[in-house]
Amino acid sequence: MRDRFPLLVIGGLVLLGVLGSYLFRGAARGSFADTLSTYRSEKDGARALYLLGDESGVPVQRLQRNLDLIAEGTNLVLLAVGFSDRVEEDIELELPLVLSSDAGVDEEELADHHRGWNRFRASLASKEEREKLLEHVKKGATLVYLPWGSRPCPLLGALEVKLSAADRAVGMRTLVPAQPSPYTLGVERTETAVQSFLALPDDGVPLLLDDTLGGVVAALVPYGQGRVVVIGAPELAMNEALPRADNAQLWLSLMRAASATGPLAFDEFHHGFTSDRSVAEFAARYGLHFAAAQLLLGLSLWAASLRRFGRPRTPPQDIRLGGTDALFAASRIYREGRHYSYAASLLARGASQDLAPGAGIPPRTEPAEVAAALSARGRADLARALTEVIHLSHATTSEAQLRELARKAASARLLIKPGRRRAEKKALAPAARPSQSRPSVERSNRRTS
Repeated sequence: MRDRFPLLVIGGLVLLGVLGSYLFRGAARGSFADTLSTYRSEKDGARALYLLGDESGVPVQRLQRNLDLIAEGTNLVLLAVGFSDRVEEDIELELPLVLSSDAGVDEEELADHHRGWNRFRASLASKEEREKLLEHVKKGATLVYLPWGSRPCPLLGALEVKLSAADRAVGMRTLVPAQPSPYTLGVERTETAVQSFLALPDDGVPLLLDDTLGGVVAALVPYGQGRVVVIGAPELAMNEALPRADNAQLWLSLMRAASATGPLAFDEFHHGFTSDRSVAEFAARYGLHFAAAQLLLGLSLWAASLRRFGRPRTPPQDIRLGGTDALFAASRIYREGRHYSYAASLLARGASQDLAPGAGIPPRTEPAEVAAALSARGRADLARALTEVIHLSHATTSEAQLRELARKAASARLLIKPGRRRAEKKALAPAARPSQSRPSVERSNRRTS
C-alpha cells in the first residue's frame, strides 16, 4: 500500500483539478452566456425562468442541438432566436455579413442582444431548421417564441404574424390578459418593456394587451395540430423582470400549459452552447438499442459458455496412464543417471515460475529475484519457502534430498491459495496412484534401459 500512496495522491489531485475546471466553466456561463440564455444569471439572462419551471415541477430541459431533428413530443421555447432565409452552409460562411448593419439588422438591437464573441457563435436558425420546426409544430407540438426587435422574421411570416415597433422611450408598460385562458391563469397584470406589437391572422387569439394603448403583445396562433405563442416583449423572460407584478405567475401558467403534451425544451444551441448527437441517441431513436442489447447478451452468454466453473475434472483414463508412464520413465532416467542437481534446479525453477505472478514479475525471472519481490509485496511466507527451495536445490546430491526438495516445492505452491491447491490436489489424487499402470511402467522402463 505504501508504494501506491503517491499514485493515489496524484490521482486525487488530477481528479480535483478536473472537477474544479468543470466547476469554473459552469460558473462562467452565469455571466458570459448570451442574453436570454438560461445559463446566464445576470439581470438580462433567463436562468431564473428555467429554475422557476424546474422547481415548480414543469418538465423543462435545455436543447443544445440544432432544430433539424427534434424529439417527438417535445415542446420548445425560443428566446430571442433569429431566423434566416439562408441555408445552414451559407449562414456559417456569411455569419459576419448576416450580423452586420449592412444586412438590414439594427445595430443597436444587435448590441443589446449579442455580447462579445457571441456575435459569431450564436448563429441564426437556417431555412432547413425553420421548416423542420414548423413541421414539428404542425404535428401537435407547442412553440413559445419571443422575437428580438421588430424586424421581419421568416418564422412569423409563415404564421402570418407581423411585428410593429413599439416606442421604447415609454419604458415600462402594464399588460393585462385579453381574455381568460390556461396560458394566463391567475394573472391580473404584468409589467415589462415592450419591443413590438403583433398583427395577428384571422385565427390568432390575443393573450396580453397593452393596458393603455390596447396593442397585442402576446398571442396564440394555431398552426396545423399545434400552436405557437408569440410574445413581443423579450424582457418579460429576463431574470430582473420575474419579481414584478404577476410576471412569474404568467410564465408558470404558460409553461404548464405548453408542457401538457411533453417536456419543454429551451433552445441553447442558438445562444452558443452546442453538443454533438451521439450514435447511441440515434440508435435509441430508431429502436436499434434493442438489437445492440440482444447482441451484447449473446456475446455475454457465448463468453460464459467458454468458461467452466467448479472443481477441476479428472483427466481421461488414457491421458492419465500415458502421463504416468512418461513420469516414471523420466524419473528412472534421472535416477539411473544420478542427475540429482539438474532435477533439483528444474524443481526450483518450476516453483519460482508458479510464484512469480504473485510477485508481479514475469515467470522467467531468476528465482532469487522472485523471492525478493515476494518479500517486498508482503508475502514473507512465500519468500521464505522459495528461498528454502533454492538453498536445497544447490545442496542436493542424493535421491532422498531430491524427494525432500520436491516436498518443499509442493508446500510452497500450497501457500499461494491454500483452498484452491487443496481442491486440485484432492481432485487429481487418483492420477498419483501407479498401481493400475505398473506393468506398462515396467515395459517403459525396460525400453528406456
